[in-house]
Amino acid sequence: MSRTLLAMLAGLAMSLSSASHAADPIKIGFTGTFTGPNASNGIPYRNAAELFPPTLGGSPVQWIVLDDGGDATNAMKNARRFVDVDKVDAIVGSTSSPTSMTLFDIANSSKTPQLAMAPVSIPDDKRPFVFNVSQPVPLMSSAIVEDMKKQGIKTAAYIGYADGWGDMNWDIFKEMAPKAGVEVVAEERYNRTDPSVIAQVLKVVSADPDAVFIGASTTPAVLPHVTLRDQGFEGLIYQTHGTVAQAFLDSGGQAVEGARMPTGPMVVVGDLPDSNPIKAVSQDFIGKYQAKWGKGPVPAFAGTAWDALLILDAAAAKALEGGAKPGTEAFRVALRDALQSGQEVVGTNGIFKYTPDDHYGLDERARVMITVKEGKFRLLEDK
Repeated sequence: MSRTLLAMLAGLAMSLSSASHAADPIKIGFTGTFTGPNASNGIPYRNAAELFPPTLGGSPVQWIVLDDGGDATNAMKNARRFVDVDKVDAIVGSTSSPTSMTLFDIANSSKTPQLAMAPVSIPDDKRPFVFNVSQPVPLMSSAIVEDMKKQGIKTAAYIGYADGWGDMNWDIFKEMAPKAGVEVVAEERYNRTDPSVIAQVLKVVSADPDAVFIGASTTPAVLPHVTLRDQGFEGLIYQTHGTVAQAFLDSGGQAVEGARMPTGPMVVVGDLPDSNPIKAVSQDFIGKYQAKWGKGPVPAFAGTAWDALLILDAAAAKALEGGAKPGTEAFRVALRDALQSGQEVVGTNGIFKYTPDDHYGLDERARVMITVKEGKFRLLEDK
C-alpha cells in the first residue's frame, strides 16, 4: 500500500472520528416540580425549557426533562437516573429549595455539575459541583431589611415554611434585622399544604409588629398574607422573591395589594435604562416566551431557567475547546471548570460570574424591590 494511500486513509479515519465526536450530544437532565401543590413555581421553568435551542456551545444537546412533583425522593430518583442511565453532563434542578438540596450528594459523588433553580445554601463540602442560579437568599433578604430600615420599621415578625426554604429565610432574617435596628418579636411556621394558619397568625398579631415577613413562595404564600389582613393587621407585609408569579396575584387578589418583595430585573424590564445589559437579554427572552405562550407577564422563574441555559451554553463552548467528549467524566469536570472560570454571563435576572470560591455568582445588579399595585408587580419607588 502506497504512502499516499495510507495518508489518505489516516486522514479519513481522523475525519470520521472528528465527525463522530461532534455528533455526540451533550446531555442535560432537568428535574422540576411540574405537578403538585408547588407546581405554580415549576411550570414556568418547564415552559421556558420548551424554548431551549438544539445546541449548547455549538454542539447538539439532548434535554431530558422529568417531573419530581416537589417530592425529594422523586427528585433523587430522577437525578440517579440522569447520572446512572442517561449519563448526563449536567443536572438542572430542582425548582424548589428542599428538592434542590437533596441532589447535592449525587452531583458531587458523580462529578456532575448541578445548577439549582431555587435558592439554596451550599455547604463548603458540597460546593465543588453545585451552582446556584436563582438569587441567593442573603442577597434578597438584605434588600428586604434595607427597605424596612427606610420605612422606619422598628419591630417585625416572621412566618414561614417549616422546611428548608423557611429555614434559610428565617436564619438570614434574624441575623440581618437587628443589625438594621429591627427587633424580631415573633417567629411562626407552617406547612406548604396547611389549610389554615390562623393559630400562627394570631400569635404574630399579638406580638404587635410594625411589619411581617412571610418566608414562603407563590400560592402557599397567600394564605398567611390573607389571614393577617383578615385579622386586622395593617402594617407592611414582605414576601420573598419566590412569590413573584402570576399565581400569587391571581390567588391573593385585593388582599395582597401593597405586598413588598425583591425580585430580578426582568420583572420590571421596562423601567431599566437602555445602558443596562440585562435589559436586552430580558427583552429577547420575553419576546420568545410570549410568542410561544401568549402575551402577558413572563414569570421570573422562567427567566431563571433561561439563565441556566445561557450559563451552560457559555460553559459548554469553553469545555468543548479542551477536546473532552460529552458523556465522560473528563467532560463533566471540564464543564464544571468552565462554569467557575470567572467568565461573565449576562442573564435575565443578573450578571453571573462564578469562581471556585463563589458558586452563587450574583451581586446587587440581580435585584430590585417591587410591590403589588393594582394587581400587578411594579417597581417600588423610593420615597
